[in-house]
Amino acid sequence: MDVILTQDVKSLGKKGDLVSVSEGYGRNYLIPKGLATLATKGAISQIKELKEAEQKAEEKAKEEAIELAKKLDGNTIKLKAKAGEQGKIFGSITANDVSNAIKKQFGVEVDRKKIQLETIKELGTFPAKLRIYPEVSAEIKVFVEAEE
Repeated sequence: MDVILTQDVKSLGKKGDLVSVSEGYGRNYLIPKGLATLATKGAISQIKELKEAEQKAEEKAKEEAIELAKKLDGNTIKLKAKAGEQGKIFGSITANDVSNAIKKQFGVEVDRKKIQLETIKELGTFPAKLRIYPEVSAEIKVFVEAEE
């Protein structure tokens, strides 16, 4: 019996997979528990369409990430912070501050969790890495200057 999984099933497959199972397992366990549906021609074509749509959406997201990486790569983000006489700033510059500065300077939102930088506690220029997409990243510089 062929069924289409509606949820991930351990040792059987992932959601949307077409798998062959025994009649009893399919009719008495998978289908009643809502883990699978009977594989009809209509259901199979619907799953194919959904997978194609997901793949197109993923490709589009990757293309957008590449465009964003090209736009930001090598740029310098300028931030101002209150600082003492030795160049130490009060508090620290975090990924959230960098995210807000990118939004202000470039009009693009980058999630703070995608920004990798060490804690900045003094004035100067520091490297940061943006992991925009699993295979797409950009290198930026964070320039921190004293607030007047």
